[in-house]
Amino acid sequence: MENAIVTRAPTRIDFGGGWTDVPPYSDEMGGYVCNLAISRFATVTVSSGPHRFADSPLPLADRSIAHAAARRFGLDHASITVRSEFPVGAGLGGSSAVGVAAVAACAAARGETMAPDAMAELSREIEIADMEIPGGRQDHYAAAYGGALGLRFSAGRVDVRPLPLSPQTRTAIEQRGLIIYTGQSRNSGDTITAVLDAYRDRQPETLAALERMRQLAQEMADTLLAGDLDTLGALVAEHWQHQRSLHPAIPTPAIDEIIARAQEAGAIGAKALGASGGGCVLVITRADRTQQVRDVVASLGEVLPFSIAPGVKRCQ
Repeated sequence: MENAIVTRAPTRIDFGGGWTDVPPYSDEMGGYVCNLAISRFATVTVSSGPHRFADSPLPLADRSIAHAAARRFGLDHASITVRSEFPVGAGLGGSSAVGVAAVAACAAARGETMAPDAMAELSREIEIADMEIPGGRQDHYAAAYGGALGLRFSAGRVDVRPLPLSPQTRTAIEQRGLIIYTGQSRNSGDTITAVLDAYRDRQPETLAALERMRQLAQEMADTLLAGDLDTLGALVAEHWQHQRSLHPAIPTPAIDEIIARAQEAGAIGAKALGASGGGCVLVITRADRTQQVRDVVASLGEVLPFSIAPGVKRCQ
């Protein structure tokens, strides 16, 4: 092994369709997610030496994902460090970013080359099988591919649609899209399990909400390509109404206050990111009200600057 191999993978914004990428819904009904990789990275370093972890705000489970990846590649005597540029439990797909970065680093340490979809699938397998963390596929694909994606899920298949954005659209998203961390970490596992149980029980409200969220995500992908952020914001606003109906733990007083205050100040749409119940809120503002919205939400949480990011890469 070389002295040190360093890789980093981005986290993501999920505009819409989250939950529909989680089996059995994705296998039985088909899912669709529109998301965007952002420059809040997980960085993994693999080098010779005994197992160790650098100081990191990541929870033990996330650090253990990197450890599990090393075992998958037979690197039982490697030294692994994990660093993050995102809050714990932020709803940005941080665990999956760690997983993809770890898979990429371990593969490079073994002299292997992996395609993005293979990295995404192995990262998810480690998370589900080795770590027993429930979840879907979208986060892993965002970390592996980067950029804006339309992801279609079906039984045993993921169709990846890269969404090339114009320079004007990229700039508009980075300016008019605000990510606000509520300061409340969340554990998505219990909520995911509860929503999937409601789906298995064929609860009409859950089925209708998931169906509409999938449709909205497909519309979002086309809207992003057209560079129409006003329509995107309106779709995000509708998506949140269906998303929050899935489980009582998804909205919180802090999330509701951020969204309400942002809309009063000139936001078109907003939603919690990830499985929510805490974490981050995405706000899309009107073009002429961005600063006003930013000023309002800054008193309610930490605004996290971001830019659109490429997929996992080797840094050295």
